[in-house]
Amino acid sequence: MGNKGGKKSRSSTELSDKEIAMLKANTKFSERDFSSTQVLSNMGNKGGKKSRSSTELSDKEIAMLKANTKFSEREIREWHAGFLNDCPNGKLDKKKFIEVYRQFYPQGKADAFCKYAFATFDANNDGTIDFDEFLLAIAATSQGDVNDRLEVAFEMYDVSGDGQIDQKELAKMILAMYDLLGETDRKGDRDPKKRAAHIIAELDVGGDKKLNKQEFIAGCKNDPVIQRMLAPNV
Repeated sequence: MGNKGGKKSRSSTELSDKEIAMLKANTKFSERDFSSTQVLSNMGNKGGKKSRSSTELSDKEIAMLKANTKFSEREIREWHAGFLNDCPNGKLDKKKFIEVYRQFYPQGKADAFCKYAFATFDANNDGTIDFDEFLLAIAATSQGDVNDRLEVAFEMYDVSGDGQIDQKELAKMILAMYDLLGETDRKGDRDPKKRAAHIIAELDVGGDKKLNKQEFIAGCKNDPVIQRMLAPNV
């Protein structure tokens, strides 16, 4: 997922590799996608002082978003207005991010899963999700190209950011998904560690007991059962 520690500076018009991968996803939304977005915007962010950089769209930013998504300028401005309506300071923090998942998954515990998802969408690692990152999060959950969306899933699983998913990382993510879904049956072959070991054994072509991006994407595409487990929204 790139550099996990510290803050890195970038201009409002400069795209990171992570942002490019997310923006490549098709932005056609299903009814559930719009519902998810509505709940996300309802989270709001009550505090904070408005600043031009976080609450106003520049012409360059609009041009960049138009060039990398299927949104028109009108749609971008509408999304932006809705985002600011509930996030007046132009920033969405982790606490509010977790709240939305709790609304969708009241039977489970969202904290662990949200930690990984938030880190994926917080592309510049500043501890908040701004409007650009928010739009990327929406795009990542839409009906887009399978390869691009699996690439986003890989970014979330690759917790260390080294370009590979090892058994420990995969087991942690499976455990986080169990918590999110309220899944209590974790015995036998449903044990997160055993399940992670089995998946890596199935998808690891190189024999290094890790999955690189190509192995992850190809393996998910070739095994619908594993894809539904690791990337259910694809």
